[in-house]
Parts: sequence; structure tokens; C-alpha cells
Amino acid sequence: MGVIEKFGIPKPISKILNWARAYDMWYFQFGLACCAIEVMAASGPRHDFMRLGIIPLPASPRQADLMVVAGTVTDKMAPAVKRLYDQMPEPKYVISMGSCSNSGGPYWDSYSVTKGVDQLIPVDVYVPGCPPRPEALQEGIVLLQKKIKGEDMKEKWREKDIEPV
Repeated sequence: MGVIEKFGIPKPISKILNWARAYDMWYFQFGLACCAIEVMAASGPRHDFMRLGIIPLPASPRQADLMVVAGTVTDKMAPAVKRLYDQMPEPKYVISMGSCSNSGGPYWDSYSVTKGVDQLIPVDVYVPGCPPRPEALQEGIVLLQKKIKGEDMKEKWREKDIEPV
């Protein structure tokens, strides 16, 4: 039995750890269509993700905390999205960006389009729009940071069945 499960984490320490996790996220962009251009614009100098504590484009999903799925997820691409999500270390978060990623968008009636990335992986924040502006993605990141700051770390560890070190 680990220390976290036996005694729990005191609230002040938990708040500090959550604050640190919220403002030090490496995001892994999984750009599939036109929404990916908006993600690239949001990480550029005009919108500047770094001021929010988001470090763009790690070399692999094994280094990322956040996956931004931007664009149409086809049935052929779905296994790759799931595989990359599974390669990310815990705790991991997902932002679904754009109508196509959220619900299939204008292609929802197509035989080859997944009706939302949430059918494959759990999504934390949805960013609506076709394509959403970079400001909308930034608002989604701020909402995710608020969610992370309010998490109970003891419950987070327990729900994922992870043994703390």
C-alpha cells in the first residue's frame, strides 16, 4: 500500500501539485484536417501558448500530457488515434477540437467517418466550431487547467489503478 492510498495527500500539497500540473503541460497535436491549421496558428507568436504554460509539440506521445485531436477522425485513422493515446503516460488529457472531431461534423453521415473521437478515447474538453478560432482553443485549455486544478489526486490515482511510486 502506497503512502497516497494510506494517508492521502494533504490539501495544500495537492493544490500545489495540481497547479504545477495545470501550468506545465506538453501537448501532442494530432491534426487530421483543417482544424490542425488553427492549432498551428494558436501555437504561433500571435496567440502564444507558452504564456498559458503549454509547451507545444513534443517529439513523441510518450512525453505528452495533453492530446489535441483536431479534425475528421476516419474509421481507418481511429486505431492510430487510440494507439497514440495509449502510449501517453498518466495522467493524460484530451481536447477534441472542431465539429468533425466532436461529432463527425458535416461528414457525420459518411460510411467512413467516426461519429466523434469520444467513441475511441475519453475526452476532457470539447472545442466547438468549424474550424474553431485559436482563441476558442485557448479557452478550452483554460477550462482544462481549471479542471486539473480542482482534481482530487487520491481519486485520480485510484480510478486509474496506478500504484504510486
